[in-house]
Amino acid sequence: MLKNTASLDLVEFVETQILPQYANFDRAHNLEHVTRVIRRSLELAQRTGADINMVYAIAAYHDIGMQGPRAVHHITGGRILAADARLKRWFSAEQIKIMKEAVEDHRASAAHAPRSLYGKIIAEADRDIVPEVVFRRTVQYGLANYPELDREHHWLRFREHMNEKYSAHGYIRLWIPGSPNEERLKELRSIIADAARLREQFDRFYDAETQNQ
Repeated sequence: MLKNTASLDLVEFVETQILPQYANFDRAHNLEHVTRVIRRSLELAQRTGADINMVYAIAAYHDIGMQGPRAVHHITGGRILAADARLKRWFSAEQIKIMKEAVEDHRASAAHAPRSLYGKIIAEADRDIVPEVVFRRTVQYGLANYPELDREHHWLRFREHMNEKYSAHGYIRLWIPGSPNEERLKELRSIIADAARLREQFDRFYDAETQNQ
């Protein structure tokens, strides 16, 4: 995976020691998600001139804090990265500090802008704004964390989340001008603004995720 862009020994370390931990997380933060974030991060690194190895490691660690409480997983993840002495093989103390801060700054709900280009890259790459991905992950998260809810209450939670995060008045922010996410967010917002279309999307993914349960 992407071995032609990051150092081979760093990729080997990440793929054997870090990425397997994502198998323990919920389906919205699993190996498929982190792999997608890594790919997008490297694409943004090439566009912005950022250090490829730093960007790769940040992306690999960005949700590692999900092994603890989700609400502070960005803080936990930053601490885990900073405490991992194995990273000293590839990075200086100053680079590790920047990487730690980038992981801390990646949450969409953060009250402040990322403190560095690296924080902006991971925050942007973590935005799964492809509408189908957004809808599926939201349904998956609801089913995993609120199993007691019935279909209609899952719909209400889904709709509230879409409005709070992704609508024209939502809290999500994009940090890399001209990124592919700009057009994707426009498309997503057009669906959110149409209640019937949004319900159709919810029903589609809810049925897909529950048909074998």
